[in-house]
Amino acid sequence: MSIQLSDNRITALARQMLRVIAAEGEVVNERSALAEVKRLLAENFQRDDKIDELVRRKIASLSRRVVPGSTEWDVLYRRYSEEEARKHKF
Repeated sequence: MSIQLSDNRITALARQMLRVIAAEGEVVNERSALAEVKRLLAENFQRDDKIDELVRRKIASLSRRVVPGSTEWDVLYRRYSEEEARKHKF
């Protein structure tokens, strides 16, 4: 299932992460650090969406119907997600 996050939500998450990092004294330039955290979050969400799409297509293409939400579907989803992540080096 793809989760679409708005830029505002990504910014809010990035600010929360930055507060934790800054509290440890690891941030020199807060503005550039915030931009980098936002970029990394967006990149990871896009990657997860891509994997989700590939896995759902793969399950749908099986010769037998696998019911979404079933134990079998969940097991296949996890297995195929791991395979796709390895295949694409995510």
